[in-house]
Amino acid sequence: MLTSFPVRLALSPVLLPQAVAVRLRALALPEPPGPRQGVTGQGPVLRLLVLGDSSAAGVGVGAQDEALAGRLVADLARDFTVHWRLEARTGATSAQTLERLVQLDLGRIDVAVTALGVNDVTHQVSPARFRDQQRAIAAYLLRHGAQQVWRTGLPPMERFPLLPRPLRNVLGAQARKLDRVLEADSIVPLHRLPFDPAQLDPALLARDGFHPGPAIYAEWARKLAREIRLRA
Repeated sequence: MLTSFPVRLALSPVLLPQAVAVRLRALALPEPPGPRQGVTGQGPVLRLLVLGDSSAAGVGVGAQDEALAGRLVADLARDFTVHWRLEARTGATSAQTLERLVQLDLGRIDVAVTALGVNDVTHQVSPARFRDQQRAIAAYLLRHGAQQVWRTGLPPMERFPLLPRPLRNVLGAQARKLDRVLEADSIVPLHRLPFDPAQLDPALLARDGFHPGPAIYAEWARKLAREIRLRA
């Protein structure tokens, strides 16, 4: 959950109680109901996989059609016949997602969108290990035909209202390190969609102060759809 070992050691008397307190008071929002796969739209076939953690699963809104996958599918369906599938779980790290991914009957995909990294930050995953796991996920997706793999950049965790200081500063620093891994590894057909800090207006977050609200999901999906179209 922290940065370098000396900093972690120096701040642990403060950070560890803060982390425990956050877990105890955090509002546990459910994954929203709604379909997680389907076919919709008209035009050329586009096989889409959305993969990741609670943000990919849509935590923070009331229904999947307000979440990332639902918004993205609705946008792309204007130009494509979208065969889509959502595989996401609250709390998932990159390692857990990779373990689950290789057990799926995935079939062929054209475009994959991943949202991972926040739980790697809170699980103290090193940048080197995160890079290896992200590369393994990407390699698996490419073997299944993906022509575009979109990896969502990590959000500025130091701006999450739920997190107290100095915990939010330490987590924010670690999130930036993992985000730089994604940026350095962005070689076509692997792409990083940067997280726009302007989106992180506390008023636009879910009521837990941690997950996206409807407006953030809508803008995230809009940007992804635009980039996917440009390369389709």
